[in-house]
Amino acid sequence: MAKDDEIKAFVKERYGKIAVQGAAGDGCSPSCCGASADIMEKARARGYSMEDLKNIPESAFLGLGCGNPTAFAELKEGDVVVDLGSGAGVDVFLAARRVGDKGKAIGVDMTAEMIDKAKWNAAKGGFTNVEFKLGEIEHLPVEDGSVDVIISNCVINLSVDKLATFKEAYRALRPGGRILISDLVTEGELPEEVRRSFEAWSKCVAGALDKREYLDTIRRAGFREVGIVRESSYDKAELDERLKAKITSVQVRAVK
Repeated sequence: MAKDDEIKAFVKERYGKIAVQGAAGDGCSPSCCGASADIMEKARARGYSMEDLKNIPESAFLGLGCGNPTAFAELKEGDVVVDLGSGAGVDVFLAARRVGDKGKAIGVDMTAEMIDKAKWNAAKGGFTNVEFKLGEIEHLPVEDGSVDVIISNCVINLSVDKLATFKEAYRALRPGGRILISDLVTEGELPEEVRRSFEAWSKCVAGALDKREYLDTIRRAGFREVGIVRESSYDKAELDERLKAKITSVQVRAVK
């Protein structure tokens, strides 16, 4: 099996376990899960307001992510939204609240356990304008030009083919549609031992691109008006003691 397939299998197994066991604990790096044991504090640290948290099932928040993409996505009533790597559904549910009954929020995740968890949360929360689909973000199970907005939260760094992921997002969007992506990027080179580590891949570190390369990859996929709307730095010592590069959480907006 190719290394890319091994990485994907490792990531899928790890997040499947998180879906079954509940909120990520000590095994997840602060980049994806945070160091705080209090789940609400984790959420607030990532840009979720208390009002946001009141509007979704608490079990939807597993302590994953590095931002709140819905906060900057400028969603409006009637929009069709797709969340890449939707996990237990937290951002799908927030998007669903914003787009209303005339809109729709679709979550795509490659982990069957996460899809099952998200569907359970949707039923628990009484959401009728959401859908969760099993699939890979490099091969989205949606039709061409059928989506208004694509969001994602600390997931594209897990992809072994980021250009393919952004090309798929471009394909799925209607003309004038946009992406709002929260993700981790580097400023400087990661040590080779980190790049080769399956554990570092699954913790959102090893797969992170250099910030300029990340933005350029989005442009190469066809997007325009590519820009960072918000960014913040992580303490390297908290992420991985082997790191030399600066790790930054960015929220990127671009338009088809």
